[in-house]
Formats: sequence, C-alpha cells, structure tokens
Amino acid sequence: MLIETHNPKETFRVGMKLGEEAYPGQVFTLTGDLGVGKTVFTQGLAKGLGIEEPVSSPTFTIVQVYDGGRLPFCHFDVYRISDVEEMEEVGFDDYVMGDGVSLIEWADLIKEILPAKRTEVLIEKDLERGFDYRRITIEELE
Repeated sequence: MLIETHNPKETFRVGMKLGEEAYPGQVFTLTGDLGVGKTVFTQGLAKGLGIEEPVSSPTFTIVQVYDGGRLPFCHFDVYRISDVEEMEEVGFDDYVMGDGVSLIEWADLIKEILPAKRTEVLIEKDLERGFDYRRITIEELE
C-alpha cells in the first residue's frame, strides 16, 4: 500500500489509523532517513492505540513501553545499537513475542532478528513534491 501525505498532521493520521487497527502481537518496522517523520508517525500509532502520554523516540534507552492504551505499546529505536546482541540484553524477543504492539525504528539495522510476520513501514521524502510531502509504503510480510 502506498500513501502520500502533505503535512505532519496527515502523517500522524496514517499512524493513528494503523494503531486503531493494530492487533495483539503485531510488529511494525519503521524505516526512513532522519527527519522524515518517523516520530510523528509513531505518535499517531500510539494515539490510535489509546495512549495519551507523550511519546518520543527512546534513543538512549532502546525501548520505551507504554501501558496506558488498549494494548501495551513497545517502541524501539535501534539507531544507536552497535551489535544485534544488544537487543537480546533488553529482552527484545519477550517484547516482540508478547501480546502488545511493537514498533521498531531503524529496523533495517537488525534485519536478521526481525520476525517474519511483520508490517513494514517506509517513509520517504521527495523535495520536488514539497518540503512536507511524504511517501509512506506499508507492506505486510508473512
């Protein structure tokens, strides 16, 4: 599925819609360059799950867990990991195999340990289409 957005509010709404439809155990992988709106998308997903507390990238803690919604939400940011084994240390499998919803930013850095069944989300800019234009590609993998 390909979705085009033209401002951060639209990108937020795409995430929110996916959060509203998310099911227990669903894993989202999120990739895209710096500044494409990954955090905005993630905030929308959390809102769709019913999470009211502020959501930001857990850059220095690798994972942040939010329990205030209809499903637990595990938000990973793996940008700073140097070795996939670090994910084992934070209990990656326990989170991803649990009943909550997981979102992994910079997921391409840990491809070898991602579950086969996941929802891949790629956000891209195209400055020729405008500063706030985003192309969001969503693909279900089984």
